[in-house]
Amino acid sequence: MKDFDKPLVAVLDKIYKEDQSSRRQIGEIEEKYGWDSKEMKAHWEIIGEKDSINLIKIEKIIDKRGWLGADIIGRQGNNTLFLVIQHSDLETQIKYLPMMREAVQKGNARSSSLALLEDRVALRQGKRQIYGSQIHNDTNGEQFVAPLIDPENVDKRRAEVGLGPLADYVGRWDLTWDIEKHKERVVKIEAEKEN
Repeated sequence: MKDFDKPLVAVLDKIYKEDQSSRRQIGEIEEKYGWDSKEMKAHWEIIGEKDSINLIKIEKIIDKRGWLGADIIGRQGNNTLFLVIQHSDLETQIKYLPMMREAVQKGNARSSSLALLEDRVALRQGKRQIYGSQIHNDTNGEQFVAPLIDPENVDKRRAEVGLGPLADYVGRWDLTWDIEKHKERVVKIEAEKEN
């Protein structure tokens, strides 16, 4: 605690609240107005604006001081660095992914957070995710685990980075993890991509 950069912790705390407060309202807005409503679109615009401002602040910190660990900025401050990069555009994610990998090796970032970023980047690049952290919606609004490499061994990979079993994780969305159903969906998704 004595080595904490208290002014920076305060800045990161404010950024964390900005990042999370609007996202916490998504479910409520969806329930009240629907996912494709003008209210939801307006809410996503607000989130996008906040994300842009937060990213400018976080990039200044990371570019100047590197990926700081919890020993300097606390666990929430450290998580804030990840969240803002996780919520940024693909180009930014790719730029900071090697730095975050290095931070994990040094103990300055959590491997479970890196796994989420790795999954998001892979999917955005048109590849399959590794850890099953990304949930998508199909055209009918049904949620599913986005395409995954080697689904039979996903829980082994998840355990290696400190994530619990995929069945437990998807349970948060009231989903059931079914490997065979997942494989069928992936074949269908990838066939549609080719057409």
